[in-house]
Amino acid sequence: MPSLTSRSPGPATAGAGAPAPSRPGRDPYFDNAKYLAIVLVAMGHAWEPLPGSGRLIETVYTFVYTFHMPVFILIAGYFSRGFELRPDRVWKLFTSLVVPYAVFETAYTLFERLTGAPDFPLSPLSPYWLLWFLPALFLWRLTTPFWQTVRWPVAVSLVVAAMGAVTSNIGGDLQLQRVLQFLPFYVLGLQLRPEHFAFVRRRAVRIASVPLCLVALAAAYWAVPRTTTSWFFRRYGAEQLGSPAWTGAPVTLLLFVCAVVLSACFLAWVPGRRLWMTALGGGTMYGYLLHGFVIKGAVKLDLFQADVLSTPLGTVLATVAAAAVVTALCSPPVRRVFRYVVEPRLDWARKPKAAS
Repeated sequence: MPSLTSRSPGPATAGAGAPAPSRPGRDPYFDNAKYLAIVLVAMGHAWEPLPGSGRLIETVYTFVYTFHMPVFILIAGYFSRGFELRPDRVWKLFTSLVVPYAVFETAYTLFERLTGAPDFPLSPLSPYWLLWFLPALFLWRLTTPFWQTVRWPVAVSLVVAAMGAVTSNIGGDLQLQRVLQFLPFYVLGLQLRPEHFAFVRRRAVRIASVPLCLVALAAAYWAVPRTTTSWFFRRYGAEQLGSPAWTGAPVTLLLFVCAVVLSACFLAWVPGRRLWMTALGGGTMYGYLLHGFVIKGAVKLDLFQADVLSTPLGTVLATVAAAAVVTALCSPPVRRVFRYVVEPRLDWARKPKAAS
């Protein structure tokens, strides 16, 4: 996931966080939350190719996918509160999202061509797998001034998301279905304040989160054979998922409520003090963009077809391996190597400021 500046109190800048392990004013709570969320992302991607994963793994997969992207988007919105359409902010937005998107869209295309798909197309308007988040965050941030002006912004964004879910002809350009259907979490993040995060970190909320998560796991276990996890990807309209168009609206609201509740449960248990994971939280963009090469490479090498991975022990091994890989990719040495493509400055391409 893109690295978001974790400053508190006060609004943060719009760009990705600097690769330095720590900076004065950074709140370790948010760095810890980002690290733990990117671990969940990597685990989910490692579970997808497992052979015969079974109902229990599908249950955990459904549970995690209910909130792991929403909580990241919510945090992105929270730290976009100070975004303004000033030239310096727009430039930072371009270099931290558009440039890495172009670089990694090209890199993943070359990766596919060199690993068995020589005709794999380079299509900037059709983001490769996990890259959809970069243009989505770019578009969401551009709309920030509107959401800070409109009355009832979360309600309006839910209407927009519901309209996306009931429509099946939006097309695949920039995966606009996801842009629309995940939008309410970004808008909700814009409305949050430090006291809201302080509330979910109360002991009472932490205790209440345990039975809530158990109920959510039971609901996921019940739902696995009865529905499709594609609802959680927000990539399709209701009709594309085999349901009547009108169901897109109530499902949008239901998934939003479930995601917000489970995000609060997740955030309730995030440590607030500086730990070994805190420095890694500033490098989640690196882990997000790079771990796809590892997952896809393992798939192409048929590593997921190993007999051991069809056993419970194999599932545990794949889960631990995914966590270890993404942890390494968020580390300072990796960030130093890839800094110029993940967080390029491009000062040479910017017009000098006019003398006053």
